[in-house]
Amino acid sequence: MRNILPHCLSAAALLACSTAPLAADLNLSGLAATCNNCHGVGGVSAGSSMASLAGQNRAYLEMVMLQWKTGERFSTTMGRLLAGYSEDEIKALAAYYAEKPWTPAVQELDPKLIRQGGFVLDRCSNCHGKTGGKTKTEDTPRLDGQWVRHIDLELEKYRDGTLALPNQKMADNAHKLKEKEVAAITAFFASQSGDKAETKSK
Repeated sequence: MRNILPHCLSAAALLACSTAPLAADLNLSGLAATCNNCHGVGGVSAGSSMASLAGQNRAYLEMVMLQWKTGERFSTTMGRLLAGYSEDEIKALAAYYAEKPWTPAVQELDPKLIRQGGFVLDRCSNCHGKTGGKTKTEDTPRLDGQWVRHIDLELEKYRDGTLALPNQKMADNAHKLKEKEVAAITAFFASQSGDKAETKSK
């Protein structure tokens, strides 16, 4: 994931969340215009290294943006971009993206790697779910249909061992993965198209 950024909030969406009283004060359309450059209009990314945000778990978006803002989480650009955002703006933006429909990326993936990934998911599925969409908690990112390059980049950060990343459990599990398992797992999650929808239909 090269970086998760926020965007705009309509007045209607704000009325439905805890930041409703701030609707008149937030220039959310302006914030959105900045974010669209990397994360796509409405949070649907068109670039393989940039995460899609639309439909991502709200608690995760809020948490990770606040961590970038304070420097708790390593970033190349997000920390500088979010330094000027208030906590209320970040919460409002997280709510905005979470309300949008999840849109799996259209990408070419190796069928062999996808099959292999399905057999080595035990360590990941405990938190991210069997297909990356039904996460154990709302502060865990969903991965189903996310760009494979983005997932690869995030795992590289956790496997690096020198970067400031607050999720120690994730770091420990990432270090236990072999190189061939990383490629298979990322391909598997990227190939999925909506674990939450599947779960509801059962």
